[in-house]
Amino acid sequence: MRNHTIAPVVIDRREGPYGEVVLRRHGELLQIIANGCFLMDTSDGRSERLLIDAALDALDDRPRPSVLIGGLGVGFSLAHAAADPRWGDIAVVEREQAIIDWHREGPLTELSGAALADPRTRILRTDLVAYVSNSPDSYDALCLDIDNGPDWTVTEDNNSLYSPAGLAACQARLNPGGVLAVWSAQPSSAFDFALRNAGFQSVRTEEIAVARGVPDVVHLGVRAA
Repeated sequence: MRNHTIAPVVIDRREGPYGEVVLRRHGELLQIIANGCFLMDTSDGRSERLLIDAALDALDDRPRPSVLIGGLGVGFSLAHAAADPRWGDIAVVEREQAIIDWHREGPLTELSGAALADPRTRILRTDLVAYVSNSPDSYDALCLDIDNGPDWTVTEDNNSLYSPAGLAACQARLNPGGVLAVWSAQPSSAFDFALRNAGFQSVRTEEIAVARGVPDVVHLGVRAA
């Protein structure tokens, strides 16, 4: 049970090209804060695991599909993907060197150490928006979790990822029949419309119920085969 009487303790605080990023401990939990905005903690991970599983379920039966995970976070998505032998190559894009360091040699190693040692895994230190727009690489699934959702971005630059141009770039990074999965702290009917308008098929959302308030969701769309 989370103890709200314990004050959070800052473990590391860094200034990077995108602002301040902080790792702190709150009781038994580790939390990541970016520019004063709470991103995620180690309390649950159900919705991050859903992000990976929903993408795999939406794919056809192609052998060992490749996946690009956008955002390393606390490592739930990466660890879950690496624990599933059905996935082939697993690439993770993370722009914050601090977060990568916390996984490679810091407190988050407990969550991601085995996944980082998996030969299928590679970490790409770059900005996801730039990578999706400019990379020649392609994947069977894009699992994106860099914001609190399409309507609540961590930095203003991330808005372009959910624009028509950004969604077209996501399509270009997907193999035919590939799946785009986007995590959000709340449903967005506007983003569902944007996915359909961009040409994605089988657009839907999957929900994770929460004790109070609106559910976390994963928005899904499939590139035409």
